[in-house]
Amino acid sequence: MPGRSSSNSGSTGFISFSSIESALSSLKNFQACISTGMDTASSVAFDLVETQTEVSNEYSMDKAMIEFAMMDRELNHYVKAVQSAINHVKEERPENIPDLKLLVEKKFLALQNKNSDADFQNNEKYVQFKQQLRELKKQYGLQADREADGPEGVDEDMIVTQSQTNFICPITQLEMKKPVKNKVCGHTYEEEAIVRMIESKQKRKKKACCPQIGCSYTDVKMCDLVQDEALRRAIESHNKRRHRHSE
Repeated sequence: MPGRSSSNSGSTGFISFSSIESALSSLKNFQACISTGMDTASSVAFDLVETQTEVSNEYSMDKAMIEFAMMDRELNHYVKAVQSAINHVKEERPENIPDLKLLVEKKFLALQNKNSDADFQNNEKYVQFKQQLRELKKQYGLQADREADGPEGVDEDMIVTQSQTNFICPITQLEMKKPVKNKVCGHTYEEEAIVRMIESKQKRKKKACCPQIGCSYTDVKMCDLVQDEALRRAIESHNKRRHRHSE
């Protein structure tokens, strides 16, 4: 067994978990690769909406995002299983060292058996992807999902005009360039402005309230903020059309 000394005493004191923990660190680095893959798939999906390119369901970015989410879930379960097995041996300190491989497999299968489609609602990147894709389709007058019943052939300029109020930051009262969305209350702000507001409040030991008029959320945190790629693209598209019309 890796990390076990040549001694046959069976004491957990002779086991080193450093190599296992090093492998866990590598697995966690792979999670970052999955995250990057999801970002890339999201970007491609948004490009397809902007160009109104038809892609079959079999090769859709939605399917790619589900595959990434499944890999992320499986990797999380394996990491949890290994950590749980290590903690079990450290805490129980059994006289006879258990087979760590079998112990990890048992714990991993127990986690996998609890899998359900609802798990994807806990994957932050997948949830953000679905929400932003839906918003971007609305900006272009496209059906967000099969169950959507919006009118076909809606004038694109009219759609953008109706949504134009969402382009203004409630803090700066200017059109946003790098919008971020609050995951808790759903409002959007210019990234630099909301970050500056939160940091200013923190220095004074105060909580930052959502600056959107009428919002009751009173504790905006940095971790609440996510990049609103769909809104950023909608703003850029609107400005490009406005520039073309003015020429």
